[in-house]
Amino acid sequence: MVLSIQDGLIYLMVVTAAADRALSDQELSRMSVLVERLPIFENYNLDKLPAATAQCADLLANVGIEGVLELVISKLPKHLHDTAYALAVEIAAADLEVKQEELRWLEMVRDSLSIDRLTTAAIEVAARARLRKG
Repeated sequence: MVLSIQDGLIYLMVVTAAADRALSDQELSRMSVLVERLPIFENYNLDKLPAATAQCADLLANVGIEGVLELVISKLPKHLHDTAYALAVEIAAADLEVKQEELRWLEMVRDSLSIDRLTTAAIEVAARARLRKG
């Protein structure tokens, strides 16, 4: 399967949003904002986002979360592993409630990407600080 880096990152965000079996409007909205604004998606056509999301859902139904995670990681250069984790955390925290299933998924992502605990803690604290309300 040919998968671009950007599509891989989108797949990771989709699976993160679906980890608790409920894609919230906040998660979907946050995903769109991230794809629209982040430099890693600079040349990505935002109109492709619904198709990429649907392709990820199909893949998820066929190979499960571990299969999607393996595919995404196989396409990501090592220097983007922290970016991938940051995007997953951002989506998990988007609705301001990170459920146990999402925490387990983030742990799987972190371990699969071999990101050290100090880096992951910094990413998690930064996401909480950015998304905190009054």
